[in-house]
Amino acid sequence: MKKTILFFAVFMITAVTYSQKKELRTASKQIKNESFEQAKSTLNSIEGMISSADEDEKAEYYLYKGQAYLGAAGNREEDLVTSAEAFRKVIEIESSGKQKHTKQAEEEIQNLLVRLINSAIEDQNAERYSAASKKLHAGYTISKSDTTYLYFAAANAMNAKEYDNAMKYYEQLLDLDYTGIEKEFVAVNKETGETEAFGSDEERKLMMISGNYVRPQERMSESRRPIILKDLGAIYIDKGRIDDAKKIIADARKEDPNDIALIRAEANIALQMEDMKTYNRLMQLVIDSDPENPELFYNLGVSSASIGEREQAINYYKRALELDPDYINAKVNLAVIILEREDTIIEEMNSLGTSPAENKKYDELRAERDNLYKEAIPYLESALKNRPDDMNILRTLMNIYSILGQDDKFKETKAKIESLEN
Repeated sequence: MKKTILFFAVFMITAVTYSQKKELRTASKQIKNESFEQAKSTLNSIEGMISSADEDEKAEYYLYKGQAYLGAAGNREEDLVTSAEAFRKVIEIESSGKQKHTKQAEEEIQNLLVRLINSAIEDQNAERYSAASKKLHAGYTISKSDTTYLYFAAANAMNAKEYDNAMKYYEQLLDLDYTGIEKEFVAVNKETGETEAFGSDEERKLMMISGNYVRPQERMSESRRPIILKDLGAIYIDKGRIDDAKKIIADARKEDPNDIALIRAEANIALQMEDMKTYNRLMQLVIDSDPENPELFYNLGVSSASIGEREQAINYYKRALELDPDYINAKVNLAVIILEREDTIIEEMNSLGTSPAENKKYDELRAERDNLYKEAIPYLESALKNRPDDMNILRTLMNIYSILGQDDKFKETKAKIESLEN
């Protein structure tokens, strides 16, 4: 009886082994025929038995599993990660023995990463930031050495307003001492005069051969750490973690107190906390480092206006326009801040009586109001040239033209508004 039981057990093991080999051959054929979903089903049917298979069959099983999931995945990051994990299992199994499938598994992982990252780039360009973030994080999961994927996963999570994920990824990057600094291969575009970076020395050499580029150089890229700190600080503020926000920037500035990007990050925290005095002080340091940047003066104009420093705001907006005469937002904001005094003047005019003295005061106030309109008109008209269909600008100008009695301009602007509304 014992011999019969032993024979039966051996028979069962042989039958199971035969079944595994048969299903593996079936899965291989299905993959070759691109019947990937069928291959997944076939492989799932023997998943519970594969642990008892020999090393060669295990490696073969995971190779087919990786190929099946990769073929069926499309751009689904979950299936792509499952595929990569299967390929990694092949490499792990064969690491101490015959490496029959290792090279193919390594190649498959690289092809998989290319597909995943290219899909993430498409999502990012189409502003599908959440999908891009998931795929980039999957890329990092597949290839832990590529921390750049984790950085862009965080950046896309920020754009998608998925702040919990962004915070988690940024904190991981800080733990990894990630800076993003790397060697760049650059050359000057002869047509535009701009310095452009290339992905590799070989790519740059090809572009140099075209004759469209000159002055090839190598340089180190800027650190991404200030961006990480700035975004992380903003998230901490949003979550009410003000002390954490202050600390993270303060610690960074201790490392490099003159880093302009860090100063801007600290200024951004001050801005979000509505601490405009600190913001203005820090932004003045930034301006001292880049005095020809109109955006900096515009931002200072906004912050000065927000704390009631009207004349200072006007000066900053005018300086922004000196540096960039086409800075539309500076024109609009300048007109707005000029017209802010209109309400006070009109309120005082309406409070006056009909005595000779009050009539005289009324005329003085009306002249003052009209001068405000005349001062604002050039900025609004100039902005309208860049935004000819901006209804807010058009309506403001129409009302001003009406009050000033500029009938031709009033009628022209009114007709333009009616045309746009229709």
